[in-house]
Amino acid sequence: MRELTFAEAINEAIREEMERDPSVFVQGEDVGRYGGGYYPALRGLYDQFGSERVRDFPISETAIVGTALGAAITGLRPVVDLMFADFAFVCFDQIVNQISKIRYMSGGLAAAPLVLRGVMGAYSHLAAQHSNSIEALFCQFPGLVVTIPSDCRSAKGLLKSAIRSNDPVIFLEHKMLYLTSGDVPSDREFLLPLGRSNIAREGRDVTLVAHGYMTQLALRAAEQLQANNISAEVVDLWTLAPLDKRTILDSVRKTGRLVAVQESSVLCGIAGEIVATVCESGVALKSAPRRVTGKSAPIPFSPPLEDHVLPHPEDIIQAARTVMQ
Repeated sequence: MRELTFAEAINEAIREEMERDPSVFVQGEDVGRYGGGYYPALRGLYDQFGSERVRDFPISETAIVGTALGAAITGLRPVVDLMFADFAFVCFDQIVNQISKIRYMSGGLAAAPLVLRGVMGAYSHLAAQHSNSIEALFCQFPGLVVTIPSDCRSAKGLLKSAIRSNDPVIFLEHKMLYLTSGDVPSDREFLLPLGRSNIAREGRDVTLVAHGYMTQLALRAAEQLQANNISAEVVDLWTLAPLDKRTILDSVRKTGRLVAVQESSVLCGIAGEIVATVCESGVALKSAPRRVTGKSAPIPFSPPLEDHVLPHPEDIIQAARTVMQ
């Protein structure tokens, strides 16, 4: 174990996979000669691997993702840097009409083993067009694996698994996690499985289900709840599609209470899917489940207004107290 920053964990995962497999390469805007030196998640990769494997592109997400698809079909393993996940909207046709469907439409003769990385989320005062949480949108399209780390350790382990996957993987990195550091195994074969969740904290009274940066908020809430003799279990959704329903249901069977947390607004979100999954399972709940979400508004640029529309540990604590009544 060593302590790495979140960016260093991402960087190490990509570097190790590029050293292991010559078919792995990186492409995007400002990833190499024109940015890789100061972009911490990719720092040093251009110097080590050169322009053939760390490829700078002009400002055209359509070109970046479209050529990555072509490369993946021919046997390479692109790691695409979208910079902000919000920019995926520019190339949505390539992602949801081509990448997600190529295996199905070719009868299994073609595959797209590529990773699309993007920084997501708010809390950083970057306004409406650079602060979206769009993970639930990607989950609507069968054929895509959607994964989202919650700390430095899961960032490295999940990204290495994503790069080795034969399926296309959407890998989302929350901005606020770039301010964190944590223990990360030095083992070059340290992998975390896609399609699984993690019990980030064990508890007996209420289950808090969260993902990404929301897991950190849920853990803070659980600490404060413990001070009031409420034992909260935190389920960290490492992968959103496919969803690990078993871990969620096992936790809720134990606690009998559920609070589902997401950063995005309430409609059609991951939290609603979690609530529906539990309710449809027939698990006996001791009280009605609750969702903690952002408000239904574009993310404001004003820091006080942004703070107002986003969820906080206090919201999770209040929801947990409600289901405990």
